[in-house]
Amino acid sequence: MKFTLNWLKDHLDTDASLEAIVEKLSLIGLEVEGVENKADELKAFKTAKVIEAVQHPNADRLRVCQVQSDEGISQVVCGAPNARTGMIGVFAPVGSYVPGIDLTLKAGNLRGENSNGMLVSEREMGLSDEHDGIIDLPEDTEIGVPLAEVLGLDDPIIEIAITPNRGDCLGVRGVARDLAAAGMGTLKPLKLETIEGSFESSIKWKADAAVADDVPYVAGRYFKNLKNGPSPKWLQERLLAIGLRPISALVDITNYVSFDLGRPLHVFDADKVNGDLTMRYARDGEEFLALDEETYKLSETMVVIGDDNGVQGLGGVMGGLNSGCSDETTNMFLEVALFDPTSVAITGRKSGILSDARYRFERTVDSQSADWGVDVATRMVLDLCGGEVSKVTSAGSIPAEKRVIELRPNRIKDLCGVAVDKDKQIEILSILGFDVAEKDGLILATVPSWRPDVELEACLVEEILRIHGYENIPETQMEMPSYLPQGVLTLAQRRVSNTRTALCWRGLDEAVTFSFVSYAQAELFGGVPDSLRVANPISTDLDTMRPSILPTLLSAAVRNTDRGFADNALFEVGPQYQDDTAKGQKQMATGLRSGNIAERHWESPSRPVDLFDAKGDAMAALSAAGAPVENLQVFTSAPSYYHPGRSGVLGLGPKNVLAAFGELHPRVLEAMDIKGPVVAFEVFLDNIPQPKVKKGESGKIKPALELSPFQSVDRDFAFLVDDSVEAGKLIRAVKGAEKNLIADVVLFDIYKGKGVEDGKKSLAITVTLQPRDKTLTDEEIEAVSQKVIAQAMKATGGTLRG
Repeated sequence: MKFTLNWLKDHLDTDASLEAIVEKLSLIGLEVEGVENKADELKAFKTAKVIEAVQHPNADRLRVCQVQSDEGISQVVCGAPNARTGMIGVFAPVGSYVPGIDLTLKAGNLRGENSNGMLVSEREMGLSDEHDGIIDLPEDTEIGVPLAEVLGLDDPIIEIAITPNRGDCLGVRGVARDLAAAGMGTLKPLKLETIEGSFESSIKWKADAAVADDVPYVAGRYFKNLKNGPSPKWLQERLLAIGLRPISALVDITNYVSFDLGRPLHVFDADKVNGDLTMRYARDGEEFLALDEETYKLSETMVVIGDDNGVQGLGGVMGGLNSGCSDETTNMFLEVALFDPTSVAITGRKSGILSDARYRFERTVDSQSADWGVDVATRMVLDLCGGEVSKVTSAGSIPAEKRVIELRPNRIKDLCGVAVDKDKQIEILSILGFDVAEKDGLILATVPSWRPDVELEACLVEEILRIHGYENIPETQMEMPSYLPQGVLTLAQRRVSNTRTALCWRGLDEAVTFSFVSYAQAELFGGVPDSLRVANPISTDLDTMRPSILPTLLSAAVRNTDRGFADNALFEVGPQYQDDTAKGQKQMATGLRSGNIAERHWESPSRPVDLFDAKGDAMAALSAAGAPVENLQVFTSAPSYYHPGRSGVLGLGPKNVLAAFGELHPRVLEAMDIKGPVVAFEVFLDNIPQPKVKKGESGKIKPALELSPFQSVDRDFAFLVDDSVEAGKLIRAVKGAEKNLIADVVLFDIYKGKGVEDGKKSLAITVTLQPRDKTLTDEEIEAVSQKVIAQAMKATGGTLRG
């Protein structure tokens, strides 16, 4: 919605500055999207007089002009055919930016003559396409006047965003009313003059009974012997300011009233109408030639305006070309109608026509405007085009909608935490157009016809608070619930937050995807029961609740790859579904990597992602979520959509799986149309056991870091074990040999070959001993070493390698 500051002041008596008005609009819910002030853009351009214009000595089509501006005399070389001595033009000095040609002026020399500045045309100023000559102003124009002031462009243009429920603010008057209620001025009374016609209209309005719900009322009147033509300058300037092209006085009046008062109108050339005009439904297959010169095929659900020749208008959307007004129009018939918003929306969507009328009718217009809109339009037509006017003809009746809502004055305080004086509440509602009375301590507010969105007491509370100012709501510190001694987040919420942070630090990007997949994708990832098929899906490829987050992440990776981003690192924390019960919904942290692990670089070669990257991501997520990662075991029982030889699961036992990781199965990648390798992980956040609190430690906070002042000691061991023995089994056994001293166990070598018999392998580990009470003696270190050897041999059946 666009309007100018002076246009707003036609309805609002105010001394407020532009800045104050712009700020207040956003505060009351009419968000300002932009302010354009041509005066600021054109301030360097001022009127000037050409005191002499002579032929250029070296160019037939150039003239050398001496230009008198408010800053003195400048020589300008000009090629315009209308440049002459004594004319008043517009001077652009050196250093100014000329918007129409995207040029910053510099002093120059044209064919031997200096040129300091420029005499500009309308096209060069970006004001029109006119370029037949430079701007030629009346001879009595004062020198040194800013161009914006001369052309009436010193009126700032304000653009606001309108929410769907505020159709009343699609007229400048509605905006002014809100500002008046917010204390920015006084709303001027709307001048309504009832004009009696002098004859009966030869064209009558009729309406089929079937369309009564979609067109409850339509009115109009006949104008004869009028003179159509260009509208006055003030009207053209206002329409141009908001981006509308002036056409003729009759058409410009309809556009002006639509933006000024939010009342769409339509005018027919009465001489092109055959018979009466009837509101009816279109006949299936009927065609309509609209004002945009496009032909549309109509359906039986569309409301049309028809005469004996056929369709002359699409109800609430657009008029017809065959009956449109032109400069030759001398007799006109006016339409002022009420259309149902849903009916207009359906017609607009089916036809694909976008118009200002459709935009307003879809958001509802003031029902009473179908009455006073006739008089407003009549007054403007008579003033600008003359002629005689008939009596009003109408069909249907204006809906009598009077809703009275009871408001308890204390509800603003109860619901919003801010106290507003009762008298102030009444004042705000009254200025907004509500008829207000008091009874038994209640405020009785009769809703105005232009506010169909106000239905309940809470709506009145919102209106009062909006105008009083959301910024006046006091800031109040929320009290921490006693049942959450460690904060307002539950354990599950903290796990989710910590997991997200850890995966971000791992270099993965968080994604948020639909919880729906196609049935074919669900089958790839284990399938779901029929109870998880969506009865009314938003799309045919989103008809099943996802059994895993991986297919939606894979789809995102496919889209990225198709656009040239083959290296993906994505994760999502969210639900997946096994059945339609509460327990069937699992909270997951799922991620994938595809392509290379890092971009190519001269310092180090890149490499493809592998299953250990996925395992590292899974371990990081588990650790952040508080899982006992030191006790985890690796099993090879990954789901079927993982590669059977390059995947695994992490668990506290075969039956308590906390995560799965590995490469995705080639069959899955082929079905999802993505090239490998792709590795993934899935962490079952719900399966992570809650931390155990030892007796007497309730509420005790674990230190973030425990450092020992004593030097750690590393010892290396190599064990010969059967080829089937997992390295993890050895590591877990060694860690348990002396828990108070062994801080870490790292596998650094696996060897098969010369010196190791067939069916065996050598596992080499580093054991880190970290004393906390004193420095270890050689004897103590040797004792721990013997325990390590004994524990390893017992767990793996291996021997210490010499």
